Amino acid sequence: MSDKYHHGDLRNSLIEEGIKMINAGGEESLSLRQLAQKCGVSMAAPYAHFKNKDEILLAIKNHVTNNFTVFLENAVNSVTDDDVEKKILALGNAYITFFIKNPEYFTFLFSRGFIHLNLDFNSTEEINFKPFKILKDLCIEYFSKKLPDLSDYQKELEIIRIWASVQGLTSIIFMQNVKWSRSWEEEIKNILK
Repeated sequence: MSDKYHHGDLRNSLIEEGIKMINAGGEESLSLRQLAQKCGVSMAAPYAHFKNKDEILLAIKNHVTNNFTVFLENAVNSVTDDDVEKKILALGNAYITFFIKNPEYFTFLFSRGFIHLNLDFNSTEEINFKPFKILKDLCIEYFSKKLPDLSDYQKELEIIRIWASVQGLTSIIFMQNVKWSRSWEEEIKNILK
């Protein structure tokens, strides 16, 4: 039996192995039978958790997004005072730190078209990526307190700039052949000041 599967946690083991399988070979490489083999369980075992490939794909997307969202929410909630600027910085730090700790999640989320965003400031689309909504909500709070005269267009640009900063920095960290003698995790706070 594989050391990747721990009794009682087959669903999560299948999801984590599924992420690796998709990152290595694309969605077409995902197979419930191969996942069973990777986890060292019977070919029928995955079907107790997922009816088919589409169902496990959705479960993987939700698993990654939910873990990411909870990590970001915890970082924002760890700011004990009501300083929204500190909360935005905590969010940016957590965003990058999460992917340093879970690089396979970064590849999965941002190379597969699973992210849905409407960057229009007045958009209320429910399908928006939850981590983006956290950022947008914090920015709205910041704008109302510090920059109430900004137009909606200017607000959109500011939110996009902040998102682009953390997304871009995270992308740089995972680019092949990019080297830096310092620890990214230790330097994030200095970069995002």
